[in-house]
Amino acid sequence: MANHKSAIKSHRLSVQRRDRNRQVRSRMRHALTNARGVIETGDEAKARQTIQETVALIDKLAGKGVIHRNTASRYQARLVKRLSKVLAAA
Repeated sequence: MANHKSAIKSHRLSVQRRDRNRQVRSRMRHALTNARGVIETGDEAKARQTIQETVALIDKLAGKGVIHRNTASRYQARLVKRLSKVLAAA
């Protein structure tokens, strides 16, 4: 455990950041799962709206440094690719 006042504060803040990052990463994962589910239903308008919201959330997390920008790009590309595949089959 930290002994200096500044080290104690630094540890406290790192714990707060870790908890916040875990919450928003979990929120992102739920959004991705939800978007995939909506895509599979075949409802194009709802799927596009859900993907737009999910992509905005992913961009926000990448901008804040919670996830890497390449990871964000990969998630977005896979969502759009999945949507295109379902729409092409329909």
